[in-house]
Amino acid sequence: MTTAGRSRNPSPDLSSDLRDFSGLLVLVGAGKMGGALLEGWLRLGLDPRKLVVVEPQPQPHIAALVNRGAMLNPNGETLRGANVVVIAVKPQTALEALAALGPNLSPSVLVISIMAGRTLAFLSSALPRAQAMVRAMPNTPAAIGRGITVAVPWKADAAQRDLAHRLLGATGAVEWVEDEALMDAVTAVSGSGPAYVFLLAEALAQAGTAAGLPPGLAEKLARETVAGSGELLHRSREDAATLRENVTSPGGTTAAALAVLMRPNGLMRLMTEAIAAATARSRELAG
Repeated sequence: MTTAGRSRNPSPDLSSDLRDFSGLLVLVGAGKMGGALLEGWLRLGLDPRKLVVVEPQPQPHIAALVNRGAMLNPNGETLRGANVVVIAVKPQTALEALAALGPNLSPSVLVISIMAGRTLAFLSSALPRAQAMVRAMPNTPAAIGRGITVAVPWKADAAQRDLAHRLLGATGAVEWVEDEALMDAVTAVSGSGPAYVFLLAEALAQAGTAAGLPPGLAEKLARETVAGSGELLHRSREDAATLRENVTSPGGTTAAALAVLMRPNGLMRLMTEAIAAATARSRELAG
């Protein structure tokens, strides 16, 4: 399923405050990613009394929100008053979770799904009463507020898209696309991308040890170098290629290493093949 027309990208400052949210927000699934969203919403001022959490095995800090007015695992009647439902369950448990949720949704509800591989067509079939939907793909740096989420809307009006942007933006940057087919490549690049960066740090540490460094020092150097370089890339107005060139002196040590990494069969080719493999697997999982 794809969407028609161009999506209006909401203003980048819309995620700055949720104190004015006046509806009822339901979070289905409060694991790592759902929990990160929840913490972000509360940090941005969401009133816990406007929050419903559906989570069979809540962590103690989630259960403690009841003391602040949140509702935990209420009956279906309560869910019928939801203005927004955010679905953050594991894809393999989606059918069970949505079967219990579907009959209790109002047609005016906005459904936001962060389930990997579950398409808008799947959501529409599982939740036939819902009209407006947003499918989103976050990534794990959301846990520290530095994630990036890509979202694709379906039948969501401008106000609903703005609200979705605010909610998803609680854990980092948000980008919008119109073509749902792009979500497979999004999954491959940003959804799975943190694993590639962690592998780089792992490989850098192992290579340092092989070059004679004590393992602890090699790991420390690799961790801080990857983290610091990522932060520099985040803050800099220059692109990655320019930053790389800035570090590389002609005939120097960096140039010697890059001559290996940038061989025709080197890192660029491997990364292209890796993204292609992840994109193809995402399509397979989506059916």
